[in-house]
Amino acid sequence: MKKMSARSIAEVVAGTYQGPLELVVHGGCGFDSREITSGDIFLALKGEKTDGHEFIAEAKRNGAVLAITTKSVDMPHIVVADVLAAIARLAAHVRRELPALKVVGITGSQGKTTTKDILKTVLSRVGATVVARGSYNNELGAPLTILNCNEDTKFCVVEMGARHTGDIAALVRIANPDVGAVLRVGTAHLGEFGSRAKIAETKAELIHGLRDGATAVLGCYDEFTPRMADGLHRKVLTFGESQSCDVRAADLELRGGYPHFDLVTPEGREPVELRLLGAHQTANALAAAAIAIALGLKTSEIAAGLSIHESASRWRMELHDEGGILLINDSYNANPESMEAAMRTLALLTQERGGRSWAFLATMHELGSESSALHNSIGEVAHSLDIDHLVAIGNRDFLLGRTGATTHEHFFSNFEEAKSLIDRFEAGDVVLVKGSRAEHLEVLADVILTKLKDSKIEEGEGTKL
Repeated sequence: MKKMSARSIAEVVAGTYQGPLELVVHGGCGFDSREITSGDIFLALKGEKTDGHEFIAEAKRNGAVLAITTKSVDMPHIVVADVLAAIARLAAHVRRELPALKVVGITGSQGKTTTKDILKTVLSRVGATVVARGSYNNELGAPLTILNCNEDTKFCVVEMGARHTGDIAALVRIANPDVGAVLRVGTAHLGEFGSRAKIAETKAELIHGLRDGATAVLGCYDEFTPRMADGLHRKVLTFGESQSCDVRAADLELRGGYPHFDLVTPEGREPVELRLLGAHQTANALAAAAIAIALGLKTSEIAAGLSIHESASRWRMELHDEGGILLINDSYNANPESMEAAMRTLALLTQERGGRSWAFLATMHELGSESSALHNSIGEVAHSLDIDHLVAIGNRDFLLGRTGATTHEHFFSNFEEAKSLIDRFEAGDVVLVKGSRAEHLEVLADVILTKLKDSKIEEGEGTKL
């Protein structure tokens, strides 16, 4: 964080400081006492199950020099009425005090975290870059990302998610982005917002909240996003795979499931060889490229960064090859768009390897009244791609029940039962594991991987399990 005295912080957050008058803070901020390091500020947040005030002693032992609290504690602290509101005020202040910092705001129904991770690789090659940790994209995560910046930071990438109308607008007021990027409008959180049009309206809060002189980066993958800057005085860069886009992919090929293409920008054209699995990663790479163009990077710099980037987030299209069987662990989260993209990758890799395809799928959450139909549509995708085995875990809506179909359908109440199919895998098979975060399918993926490794040791490469 930018170096500040504790008394100055108290003034910014409208709190009461108790501690040494000379205390100066220049560490980061955190709410998990286990992750606090020397010089940090500890945020005593009160949640549904835990109260941060109970972990003051641990935070202090781990090196916290200041706490923001709602009551007096046994260490230097600032008492405020609302810790979360105080952090928002502090982040907005730090942003104003770092005028040279270039801030990027990213939102969209799909691809935010991957695009953020790619940007870190690209931007870090030209300057110190801070990006959101994991999926820190809410009223806590976005301010914490900004508070990790200091005078040496050149770029800050903030993810902006939303559960309600107005959420993104509030984050924009804190972050004051130089570039606002909307990737696409899909069906994630359809149950919360009720329609894709309402989701689009909420995502567009990022573009409407940009200050004069800022740039809007808009994906061309749905009917809503490309029009979000209409009628506004904004610089606009579009990205996509059609020739009308400002930043696009030309001559796209998939080699072993990895996209290879020419990156075409208003400045030039450069080859890119992505190390991210799946055709859908092209859109994330183009989004990162368009943002980097908006920040002044050269096409050659961007292409080089795209080509060296490797996945930084767990359980997102992780590839494991054991005993001649390929496991795609994409268990971090799921929505209809990402589910279809993962299954297309499954079909492609299966075709290349000559084995059978297995799709272990669990519920996609937050789809509201459309949930049954959208799960059914994924079943349609599986059949259209001739996926050999569609394994539905805890949700029968994936299953179409067609007699004589190429796709064999299986249903299990939970992934413990679904493990029984592992013994049927054969060398050459490709296995996809995917579901919403709450389904915890990473546990199933770990079980599959462990068994594949054990079988490899016991039986040797390429043998039937």
